[in-house]
Amino acid sequence: MNGRLRGTASGVVSYRLERQRVIDSVLAGERDRNDVCDAQSELKRVAVNHASPLKDPCPICGEDELGVVTFAFGLGLPSGGRCITSLREMQRLRRRGRPTRGYRVEVCRSCWWNHLRETFPISDPAKRRLLS
Repeated sequence: MNGRLRGTASGVVSYRLERQRVIDSVLAGERDRNDVCDAQSELKRVAVNHASPLKDPCPICGEDELGVVTFAFGLGLPSGGRCITSLREMQRLRRRGRPTRGYRVEVCRSCWWNHLRETFPISDPAKRRLLS
């Protein structure tokens, strides 16, 4: 489930500039590759089984194993979040009417580079009431 950034007015927060800063620091030798290729075991499992492929190669190792996974965090969800694997699942979370936020993480299944790409609102009942 990857999507296009539409703008911050929608509540989307992009981490693109921070991502580039981290990549630049690794390429300049200021930061060790092992510090950024450190995906945790659950993220690895989810990336292997559920990542949507990205067209770009991994910015660290250059392999074509870069994918994105989406997690949801909010009231009534597990403390470690919930992996969202389909649009249908995202729509169910939206209809629950509980505050829920999505997190898209890019992961390389070759070197285990990982970085938060963006966060976005899935459901925000308070905003819905204000708009009514």
